[in-house]
Amino acid sequence: MRIVLVEPEIPQNTGNIARTCAATGIELDLVRPLGFDVDEKAVRRAGLDYWHLVNLTLHESFDSFLSSADRKDLVFFTSKASRSYTEIDYTARSILVFGSETRGLSDSALRVGSDRLARIPTLSEARCLNLSNAVAIAAYEALRQTGFAGLEMSRGL
Repeated sequence: MRIVLVEPEIPQNTGNIARTCAATGIELDLVRPLGFDVDEKAVRRAGLDYWHLVNLTLHESFDSFLSSADRKDLVFFTSKASRSYTEIDYTARSILVFGSETRGLSDSALRVGSDRLARIPTLSEARCLNLSNAVAIAAYEALRQTGFAGLEMSRGL
C-alpha cells in the first residue's frame, strides 16, 4: 500500500503522515515541488526519529509519479467527489493520492482518476479535514479492509 502526497506544503502534516506510514508499513511517495526539505539535516532538526522506518520515494512531477503507478490501484481523495471513501474496495496494492493542503488535487489529476475519486464526509460548512487527519482516516480504512496485514493487534500488559 502507498500514500502519495502531491505537492505537500506544510512540513508538520507530512511529518505526521510519515509517522503513520512508519507505524503501518505503508510506503510514502512525495511529488515535487515540496514546501520544505526532506534531507537528513532537516529531518533530524524536526525531531523525526522514526524517519528511518519510512519507505520514501520522491518524484519530480505528477507525471513522473503516474509512470511508476498501476492506474487501477489509484484512489484520489478530494472534497469534490460524491463517493465515500468507505465505498472503495482497497487492496494491499492500493495507492491513496492526496493533494496539497491549500489547493488539493489539480483538475488534470482528478481527470486521471475520474472513476476512482473518494471523499471523506464532512459538514457542508467545513471545507475539508486537515491533510494528516484525512490520510490517517483513509489509510486505516484501507488497512481494515485488508485485515491489518502485518500489524500488531495487541501488546501485552
